[in-house]
Amino acid sequence: MTALERAIARPDPVHDFGARSPLYGLDRRSVGFFDVLAQSVAAVAPAAAATTVVLLVAGVSPSATVLSIVLAAVLSLLVARTISQFARRLAAAGSTYTYTARGLGRGAGLAAGAAILVGYGAIAMFALLGGAYYVTFLLESAWPAMGGPGTLAAVLAAEAAFVAVVLVRGIRISSRIALVVEAISVALIAVLLVVLLARIGPIDPAQVLGLGAFDPAALAAGSVIALTAFVGFESASTLGVEARAPLRNVPRAIVWTVILSGGLYLLAAVAQVAGFDAIGAPLESSASPINQLAAAYGLGGWGVVADIGIAASFLACAIGSTTALTRVLFTMGRDGVLAAPAGRAHPRFGTPIGAVALAFPVISGVPFLLLMSGFDIRDAMHVTIAVGGAGYIVAYILVCVAAPVFLRRIGEVTLGATVEASVSAAVLTGALVAFFAVDAASGSVAVWVVLAVAALAVVGVLLRLRGGTPSLERIGSYDEPVASQVLGGVARRAGSGGD
Repeated sequence: MTALERAIARPDPVHDFGARSPLYGLDRRSVGFFDVLAQSVAAVAPAAAATTVVLLVAGVSPSATVLSIVLAAVLSLLVARTISQFARRLAAAGSTYTYTARGLGRGAGLAAGAAILVGYGAIAMFALLGGAYYVTFLLESAWPAMGGPGTLAAVLAAEAAFVAVVLVRGIRISSRIALVVEAISVALIAVLLVVLLARIGPIDPAQVLGLGAFDPAALAAGSVIALTAFVGFESASTLGVEARAPLRNVPRAIVWTVILSGGLYLLAAVAQVAGFDAIGAPLESSASPINQLAAAYGLGGWGVVADIGIAASFLACAIGSTTALTRVLFTMGRDGVLAAPAGRAHPRFGTPIGAVALAFPVISGVPFLLLMSGFDIRDAMHVTIAVGGAGYIVAYILVCVAAPVFLRRIGEVTLGATVEASVSAAVLTGALVAFFAVDAASGSVAVWVVLAVAALAVVGVLLRLRGGTPSLERIGSYDEPVASQVLGGVARRAGSGGD
């Protein structure tokens, strides 16, 4: 027997490993890179955003629509690279909540957790509303009697039930459904945009970029709106426990989501700006730009196909956002921030069933309440995306501030990482202020809803901190190697600071 064989057969004991991970119960190491990528892509919903956010950007920045998309993509890429500093080192399920707690401590971690929960939750509501809106629109086009609030409510209920079943059955099912749905949706939209560009003909880059009428204020305002098209790219970080090779696959998925989404948004912005310029109509006044362009260039049937793709993309977004939301709630349950049932996993499917039960009544109930209270569905979508966008931006600011502190603590800080994080935090703070200013100037009630939700979140964080620090000692937990996975591993004894 060689020395290597003897070492494997009778390894020296290696002590101080836990018998189980702090995040045990999830379906560990069960999904590959494309499933992880699908999680972030679904949460972003690029097919839906490409056809809706461009119109919103044009509404506040008609002369700098394309440049606004580019600027938002660059900022999102900087934030993605900063979040990846954590994802390369920690296999977590708590996303920015866990990362911020590791860098800045309990108070900031709780603030980031509250912010990202608001972001994931509000965007999930937005996606359910958006899917119901487009499905009802399609049904009404075919059968006019199918329109109205009754159909909206029925579609909303069906969507919510489908998402709930998918979430309970397991991450492999939810991620692959999201992957297939979003891939088909993106392909449909991308093909339509390419065909439109071919029909439009030669394009003047200077005119499309709006260089002749450059307005810095319009560019800033448009970039803030465009930023909401990218939020959710970090949600792959909630699959750190369930992903294979998470320290490699999660950061790759985060960065590639921004790159792929940015490419589609740029294609959509160029096609819509050039197309409306060619037909001599204002893009910002269109009710449905893609449908209008498809009709103008003899592609009317493609408009219906695009609407199907958009509806499917919204459904994938609901799955992706709620998946991320439940993983953060699950982590908080295991950390002792929330009651223990929030950290309960399904014994068969390895899903955070306690977090699903906690979150789903809110995610599915609030859209119904908004519609029942008299909100037009488009106004309800505007309110939910405003609340969600603000939550995401606050979480991104905190995690960007936390990154250099975390890297310095572990002795791996670099100038490049510090500059990226600092620039991102500063620009995001300015974007948040501009976000409020733009929305308030439009006369929307969304800004007041955002402030109300923020006030409730602050109160919740302060009350939790006053509850005493002993219950928050585990905050920031992440997946760790256990004794059974280590050659010669010996589990630490109960009561010796273990799990």
